[in-house]
Amino acid sequence: MAALAGLATAFAPGYALAHVKWFAPYDVPGQPKPLSQLFDVVFFEPLALAALVFLITCYAERGPVGAALSRTLEALSRRMRPRIDDLYRGGTAAFFVALAAMGGIILTPELKTAAPLIPWFQAAIALGMFWRPTMVFSALGIAALYAYGVASYGIFHLLDYPIFLGLACYLGLSGLKTDFFGRRPLDVCRWAAAVTLIWASVEKWAYPQWTYPLLQSHPALAMGFYERYYLDAAGVVEFSLAFGLLWSPLVRRLSALVLTAMFVSAVVPFGMIDAVGHLMIVVILIGILVDDEPRTSRPPATALAYYFAALAMILIAYYGLHAALFGTVIW
Repeated sequence: MAALAGLATAFAPGYALAHVKWFAPYDVPGQPKPLSQLFDVVFFEPLALAALVFLITCYAERGPVGAALSRTLEALSRRMRPRIDDLYRGGTAAFFVALAAMGGIILTPELKTAAPLIPWFQAAIALGMFWRPTMVFSALGIAALYAYGVASYGIFHLLDYPIFLGLACYLGLSGLKTDFFGRRPLDVCRWAAAVTLIWASVEKWAYPQWTYPLLQSHPALAMGFYERYYLDAAGVVEFSLAFGLLWSPLVRRLSALVLTAMFVSAVVPFGMIDAVGHLMIVVILIGILVDDEPRTSRPPATALAYYFAALAMILIAYYGLHAALFGTVIW
């Protein structure tokens, strides 16, 4: 994804703010921008560019450039690959210790709670990372926190964070030393991370007004682009890189590399809240970056078909579910 990485860098670090709800007012039941107002040249121009870059990268992966990039990633990640499980367990422990220390948070900064037992529950989840058998109980604890979040904030809001369900699956499967119908625990976690970021990309298109206050308080984030174009393009970049996590070996590793760089860079302007909030997704992305399995290649000729099918599916799911739950207008 070298060219797409260049496009993505133009929107860092502001683009990496996948969850604007942490820093600005939001209204989940509010009317999203109708699709009739979304589909115009401002949306399709960056989409066409990103799709073209994605297609070119898929073909380049099978050539000498792709081979050279693969060898480079292999050389840099070979020593870390056997430690992915340690990385995920250590990252999970650090994340839940941080949540417990901060207090009043369920899973992410905007999911507030006054329940006094939640920090102790989070500390217990962190403690479970020290022994493989207890990882299963920690996984159940994470799922319970997610369910508590759904009960408190609604299912549509918590669809921002299926990555925590993926993490729970990883920990449970790893603790039991098994897989999920032939899928490795890491693959389940990778899919959950991709779906999380794909869903978040729609938010930039559907609710641009949530991000306007941030762009006004941090004008450098827009890199000189006017707000509407910046947000449409940022959403396209986020969707494309997230979709890349589901694709062929080199594409998903380069996507993970770019996304990791963008999330880390966002810590500079947005501080500790962003660092803690994005800790687990950064940890999971690093695991995807250094992982070399599965090595199954995907035919480049089908790349655009899957790309646009995924885009159509997520827009239908996002707008359709929002309309079903809140009675909003789709078109």
